[in-house]
Amino acid sequence: DRDTSGVLLFAKSIEMRDKLQASWEDVIRREYLAVCEGVFAQKSGRCDTILRETSTHLVYSVKSGEGQRAITNYEVIKENAYYSYLRVLIETGRKNQIRVHMKELSHPVVGDKKYGAHGNPMGRLGLHASLLEFIHPRTGNAVVIKASPESRFRLPKEKKQ
Repeated sequence: DRDTSGVLLFAKSIEMRDKLQASWEDVIRREYLAVCEGVFAQKSGRCDTILRETSTHLVYSVKSGEGQRAITNYEVIKENAYYSYLRVLIETGRKNQIRVHMKELSHPVVGDKKYGAHGNPMGRLGLHASLLEFIHPRTGNAVVIKASPESRFRLPKEKKQ
């Protein structure tokens, strides 16, 4: 997602790009931080659905049928009366996966009008790619890339529209 901050991986050659793309399903760990609307009744959980995309590029999920399987695990780190700050681990890397799953849980990512957010208290999308761990295609070594969120990426104190 272009509005998501955090880890971004570039390849220096077409050959390495192709190798990384070919092994993308084998990524060891993808971790995100998310600020979502509301308070989660379940402080941790798992979403496992099939994602489809409309002709207007809106992604949505179904329980079965054609599409791509998407698995999202979440854990509430902290919360207040209006918002929840989550650690999110995705097992698959599908387009808008976290955004779709949070909407389905009735807790859209803040600032995400496309997927149901009511406000934008952070002045940005509340999604940050904090960690990517993968096996380097040439060396076979594990590579861990981390990115700390900027200072304004925090739990808003009050509800703002």
